[in-house]
Amino acid sequence: MSKLNRAVVKQSQVKVMEIFENLESEVQSYARSFPVVFNRAKGSYLFTEAGERYIDFLGGAGTLNYGHNNPVLKQALIDYIVDDGITHGLDMHTRAKAGFLQSMQDVILAPRELDYIFQFTGPTGTNAVEAALKVARKVTGRSNVLSFTNGFHGCTLGAVAATGNKHHRGGAAVSLTDVQRVPFCGYHGRNVDTLKMIEKLIADPSSGVDLPAAMLVETVQGEGGLNVADSKWLQGLERICRKHEILLIVDDIQAGCGRTGTFFSFEEAGIKPDLVTLSKSLSGFGLPFAVVLIKPELDVWEPGEHNGTFRGNNHAFVTAKAAVEHYWSSDEFAKEVVEKGEYIGARFKSMAEAAGFTVAHPKGRGMMRGLAFANPSHAACITKLAFDKGLVVETAGSRDEVVKCLAPLTTPLEVLAEGLDIIEECMHEVLKSTPLAAAS
Repeated sequence: MSKLNRAVVKQSQVKVMEIFENLESEVQSYARSFPVVFNRAKGSYLFTEAGERYIDFLGGAGTLNYGHNNPVLKQALIDYIVDDGITHGLDMHTRAKAGFLQSMQDVILAPRELDYIFQFTGPTGTNAVEAALKVARKVTGRSNVLSFTNGFHGCTLGAVAATGNKHHRGGAAVSLTDVQRVPFCGYHGRNVDTLKMIEKLIADPSSGVDLPAAMLVETVQGEGGLNVADSKWLQGLERICRKHEILLIVDDIQAGCGRTGTFFSFEEAGIKPDLVTLSKSLSGFGLPFAVVLIKPELDVWEPGEHNGTFRGNNHAFVTAKAAVEHYWSSDEFAKEVVEKGEYIGARFKSMAEAAGFTVAHPKGRGMMRGLAFANPSHAACITKLAFDKGLVVETAGSRDEVVKCLAPLTTPLEVLAEGLDIIEECMHEVLKSTPLAAAS
């Protein structure tokens, strides 16, 4: 690109940025971390109007597990649109919906011996969480719900009441009720049995914890800092729920759809939740789409009792079906995700060893990995510097102390290596320029 063309593009970007500054709410978040104008994306890359290329380790916050503009999914959608397929159908029957349902049943549910019916909610994860909480309360006749420290479930009132993060809860500006917090796996350290604590609170009539309708849990807490619940803990949680007739809701919105190496994040533990919420990468193409999977005996809704104008995104049905059939009809893709996850984990472990485990330590599971820093400012500096070097990566955790990798599951190994090289380079630069005393 000539100097003249670069100048023209730069001036154009300045004008576009002024549009956002003048017209968009202060609530914008990711745009502050990545202050450029993107206009094209492919696979694991984002491109700006100026033609600058960035490796994407954010992946739409877990929405783009199959990459940007995945060719298989894109072609299925193009064909559907060209044929004048239904775009919006409320909850009416359409061929696209039938195709999605049948594929999910045949490829995902039946082989795993899971028996669920599908509730199509509004198109975001928080819509699915709201519906799951409502049906749990309706089934049990109880209002209290137990959620977990560092959990994140969305920003609508019911979902944010179950969210631990003070920043998000503060945005509600009203009292958030009918939810009580209990400690997640490992919250008090490895030697503290949080399951015993939870069961005692439930069983003791003087604990102040009312018998809940449900427990709402993520198996890997994405926004909470990549905290991993081990299989034995999840199995114990399920036993407690069964013993006390509490419904178990797994929020698989970020950890599901293959992110941990299996389609559902809870498969490794062998549990069978009563309700499962899915969104983010369910459509596979970045199209808004959310569902609640409900055990048939718990489907107590009256017609239209919980609805949403955009609960019938037929374009999302089409791409979701294509994703399920192309990537999950065999175990080949899952094996690739596991292998890539092990590679990412090994790289982060190596970085932590180089820095010293008191300075940084690896976290996460599958391709949901990160590096947690004792000094949260290190994570912020690393992600900022990484962007300057061509990598889009964000932070997570209660203090934004985790550099969090959510690269598309389809990212080639050499691209993963390039992105991780950037993180490693940035980490060395940041730690070199920061006195160790600042990390305490």
